Amino acid sequence: MIQSASAPLSTRDTQRIASHAALADAARFLHPVHQALLHRRGWLSMLAPQASGGAELPLPQVVRLEEAVATIDGSLGWVLTLCAGAGWFAGFLEPELAREIISTRRVCLGGSGAPTGFADEDGDGYRISGRWDYASGAPMATHFTLNAVLRRHGQPLLDEHGGPRIRAFLVPAAQVQLIPSWNSLGMRASASHSYRIDDAWVSKEHGFTIKPEAATAAGPLYRYPFYSLAYVTLAANVAGMASHFMQLAQECIRHRRHAGQDLPLIEVPAVAALLHNKQQAFASARSHFYTVLDDSWAKVAAGETLTAADMNEVQNTSLALTAVSRAAVNELYPLCGLYAAREDSVINRVWRDFHTASQHPLLMSL
Repeated sequence: MIQSASAPLSTRDTQRIASHAALADAARFLHPVHQALLHRRGWLSMLAPQASGGAELPLPQVVRLEEAVATIDGSLGWVLTLCAGAGWFAGFLEPELAREIISTRRVCLGGSGAPTGFADEDGDGYRISGRWDYASGAPMATHFTLNAVLRRHGQPLLDEHGGPRIRAFLVPAAQVQLIPSWNSLGMRASASHSYRIDDAWVSKEHGFTIKPEAATAAGPLYRYPFYSLAYVTLAANVAGMASHFMQLAQECIRHRRHAGQDLPLIEVPAVAALLHNKQQAFASARSHFYTVLDDSWAKVAAGETLTAADMNEVQNTSLALTAVSRAAVNELYPLCGLYAAREDSVINRVWRDFHTASQHPLLMSL
């Protein structure tokens, strides 16, 4: 069951996520209640084609759901986003293989985009070896996606520009060895560990190309550009965490007093103005972000191809929302007091999650 776009999360699901977030953070992996919710709601296959057993939801609905989850718990929102995003790749696999994978019990696709391994041609398939980092949700993954340099007889194959040819692959978890390596300050429950593969053979059908013209599913979701999809889903997560932080920061400020003026801190004009300005700037950037997302989706759904200008607008509004979120978190945190520095406080966990998630290389605004 997938919630409607008008109500991304039910009250009950919101309570389930919130009440187990601290336990998940301490355990450094999603709580079993969180995992069960992901599977029960079908969220991990919400971007997979309907023909393969997925929900194939409209992208704006997906992004709003991801933001709603991240607003409650950053780690769960991140795992949902990255693993559902890997499920989107089913729209580029051979349909029979896609159905087989998406029908897997408690299916969850994890992975990494860095081309830090090799795929050597071997008969009707490839032998894959390498190590990949930052696979969010790795302990619950049933399959892993990866990028690898293609080789023939040990020599890299070259593309039309003279660089190494890179191909995406999907590998069953049984052929993968997890490497516990996720020791970050925040996003602890995302368990974004490394993994390695040692000379695992997969058939050629397990390789795929992520381009609209290479899609094997016919829906508009698979004609939406990959990097545009990545920008909007990542930015929505960061926005969700920032929104949560601002809510908690306002409560902290409300309960503090200004030492010099002996006033509730929230009543100090400069503080009240700062809080208001950050909230308004965030609301404006978020509204524009969704306007651009909705417009871009409408174009693709109508059969149009996004132009370079369209894709740049999607990227720029995503980065603008991220920048406004960073400014709000960074400027309000010093007003929150020592409670916000306590590792066992909710606001501290949200602050840690935000600063870890916003390190994603696509979200650099320089």
